[in-house]
Amino acid sequence: MVPSLSSISSRLRFRQLSLLIALEECGSLHKAADRLGLTQPGLTKALREIELTFGTELFVRTPKGVHPNELGLCILRYARLIDADLGHLREEIDGVLRGGGGRVAVGSITGALHSVLIGALSELRRLQPALSIDVRENISIELLNQLNEGRLDLAICRTTVSSQAEQFDYEPLLDEAVAVAVGPQHALANARRVSLSQLAKSRWILYPGNMPLRQLLEREFLEAGLPLPPYPIETASSLATMLLLKEDPQAVALMAAATMDFCEEHHIARRLPLQIRSRHEAYGIVTRRGARLSPAAGMLVQCLRAAAQAQGAGG
Repeated sequence: MVPSLSSISSRLRFRQLSLLIALEECGSLHKAADRLGLTQPGLTKALREIELTFGTELFVRTPKGVHPNELGLCILRYARLIDADLGHLREEIDGVLRGGGGRVAVGSITGALHSVLIGALSELRRLQPALSIDVRENISIELLNQLNEGRLDLAICRTTVSSQAEQFDYEPLLDEAVAVAVGPQHALANARRVSLSQLAKSRWILYPGNMPLRQLLEREFLEAGLPLPPYPIETASSLATMLLLKEDPQAVALMAAATMDFCEEHHIARRLPLQIRSRHEAYGIVTRRGARLSPAAGMLVQCLRAAAQAQGAGG
């Protein structure tokens, strides 16, 4: 039987949430006890009290350590959210007392980083110079995971990659154009006309199979009646892609147009005159469903909207 809300709220303490998080991250009672400054028997007793509060075991004990069971994972997700919200509360209080400031954590896919986020952050810093900002670049699914765990206030990405998209609020921001890139030394770097068939045997740098840019390229090859290039290098890292393009005279990659602009500006890669016909889906501002943004995060959202509007007008 699930304990009542009043029973849980009257017995559960914030420090116990930190204990659960430490146990999951350490994977052993001994290591978690050292991190928290407790004895192992004291930690075992504390864990038993938490499990009594919820009326069930939350961790599986094995000779190799401890790991959360299904219910434990569920409670841990909310423990991280509460822990993150407490951290945000402290930062917001500090900002109010200092007459400004605070902290915001934002994640972004690479294309949005180049197209809207950097400009939005510059404006945010101008408006609120006493603000601490945590910026993380990653693929959409990882950003959604971090958002769900309370590690991010908001993300600029896509929700279609998640099987639980209903857990998030999504505000469309920009459509994303794509470009085909080669290194400066590639044989086709200065070509006036290029076909996809000419690139079929090149050394392609591909995103992993579950990512929208990879799926878009697969559609493009399929519609052209061509097999996907064999033996690709697969990476979700924009930095790795840029370095490979710059160093390998035979490398080819598909990337967001905004990232392509950056590469051309810094002579990292060249844009091929090849039109990708398949439409790439838009990205947007993503937050946890129903979450109330801090003033700093709300200000960043406004800056992102303005940056996207300017980008759209410029395009």
